[in-house]
Amino acid sequence: MLRVVSWNINGIRSPLQGVANEEANNCTAMAMARILDKLDADIVCLQETKVTRDVLTEPLAIIEGYNSYFSFSRNRSGYSGVATFCKDCATPVAAEEGLSGLLATQNGDVGCYGNMDEFTQEELRALDNEGRALLTQHKICTWEGKEKILTLINVYCPHADPGRPERLAFKMRFYRLLQIRAEALLAAGSHVIILGDLNTAHRPIDHWDAVNMENFEEDPGRKWMDGLLSNMDCRAGCHVGAFIDSYRCFQPKQEGAFTCWSTLTGARRLNYGSRIDYVLGDRTLVIDTFQASFLLPEVMGSDHCPVGAVLNVSSVPAKQCPSLCTRFLPEFSGTQLKILHFLVHLKQDSVCKQSTLQLSNQTQVQIRQNKARMRSARPRASQAGSIRGQKKLMSYFQPSSSHPQASSNLELPTLGALVTPKTPKDKVLAKVVEGQAKASKSKDEKEVQISFWKSVLGGPLPMPLCGGHREPCVMRTVKKPGPNLGRHFYMCSRPRGPSTDPSSRCNFFLWGRPS
Repeated sequence: MLRVVSWNINGIRSPLQGVANEEANNCTAMAMARILDKLDADIVCLQETKVTRDVLTEPLAIIEGYNSYFSFSRNRSGYSGVATFCKDCATPVAAEEGLSGLLATQNGDVGCYGNMDEFTQEELRALDNEGRALLTQHKICTWEGKEKILTLINVYCPHADPGRPERLAFKMRFYRLLQIRAEALLAAGSHVIILGDLNTAHRPIDHWDAVNMENFEEDPGRKWMDGLLSNMDCRAGCHVGAFIDSYRCFQPKQEGAFTCWSTLTGARRLNYGSRIDYVLGDRTLVIDTFQASFLLPEVMGSDHCPVGAVLNVSSVPAKQCPSLCTRFLPEFSGTQLKILHFLVHLKQDSVCKQSTLQLSNQTQVQIRQNKARMRSARPRASQAGSIRGQKKLMSYFQPSSSHPQASSNLELPTLGALVTPKTPKDKVLAKVVEGQAKASKSKDEKEVQISFWKSVLGGPLPMPLCGGHREPCVMRTVKKPGPNLGRHFYMCSRPRGPSTDPSSRCNFFLWGRPS
């Protein structure tokens, strides 16, 4: 059996942090290994890693028992990015970054690009420079004993921002390039699986609010998926597109099967989301080898949940990892040692002991030479004198003799000083009066300070109550560009859900006071 899992992790450090805190252990390698073990897959495809090559660390990239492959955004740091982790038993025969071939290294690449004449070189480079696609090619063996080639395309498709029409055009061009590459691989005889975050909910059953969305099925992304996928139950024998949505093949009528929820509104609590993460396989592969397709909504750590599939095939691992493997990167290759390399066995032979003794003697000589150089570098007496002659820091805050403080001449005498002591009893009385005066003065100064800060810092206003539940609201900030950018507003604090559910968020809205 071959088990593949895909997960948009919304930043590779997000799920790691939760595991590390849970174990009271800040070891990233152990946390990453536990996540891979929890997903229990031969091949794990991650999207939205949000790491670039300059910040990728060995604990994230090199995990015991796996070989990993990364695609990075070349335009922005902390943006996009995909990664594929393969168990050693599923080591690919080839791996390649990007869809266009422009990022190929000509050494261990997948190949088969198709006709891309409709794209300019600048357009192809822009589509690949965001680090949204990674291909790994594997040898598989069917239950009949036949060896075949399987290409996995790990994708993080662009999001269409309503406020940026150019991003919709970018998304559709990325879809087009993805389809050309996938169909070229199929034509070359490889089986193909497209898995990852496609950023489109295909059918109304895949979106919680499709009935209230105008022209839902006319969305360009949905129309593209209509042409890519078979639009009927794969077991009925009628197919249109070259690929099958594997989850709908096994669960054609399952409602509420969502993979993404808004964290801002807490929508996951009420399962108020959409299904935009897929495992798509070519028709022959799904019909002949897919045993199951599943969602893992119980796995937390991201605004998405993992999705996956099980194939009735076995993987034939390559003898050597492709050159794209992260362990071959110059910053990792041959420079990273395991902790065992720093440990020395207690039982050593005489040669080792003699070498250690010689090293120890050499080290002592080196230490004595360093000390001699340090003594010769110390400041001489004349220099030391100049250093000792420097003023202290407090001397710069003392009043200058040429500018006496005027306030010292105007200071009023205390009440105790006005009482002229004549007898011992009078002296005691004077001390009492002076003490009371000091206490009164200190109290007055404190009250003045409190009054001043109260006038400056008025303190937070009480949180308004929402109209539907009469509960304290939550304050949000407008982040969309426009006249209200940065402005605060109040809304119901409950999670978003169906309007028929009384436990979901009500429609209360109130602008905050101007800052």
